[in-house]
Amino acid sequence: MQIKLYTTPACPWCKLARTWLKRRRVDFEECDVSESQNGICRDEVLEKTGQLAVPILDINGEAIIGFNETKYEEAVKKFKLTPAKETETEESA
Repeated sequence: MQIKLYTTPACPWCKLARTWLKRRRVDFEECDVSESQNGICRDEVLEKTGQLAVPILDINGEAIIGFNETKYEEAVKKFKLTPAKETETEESA
């Protein structure tokens, strides 16, 4: 299962998405579209979605644009990504 989160450093919604995934112990790769080597992440996200809005959560080629907790929960169920219980303290993201 390939899970990739496209982000930028200054994006507050990206931080929320990253924290949400980490709290549920979902294994994902993060790709910074603003500083990717030779524009690889930027090109990937443009090819997949046609836009550069972030965050974009890509699970096996299915993209969720923006941070939407309901859609993230639905994806966890659809792709059988068993979330762990949320921790008491927020992990630094």
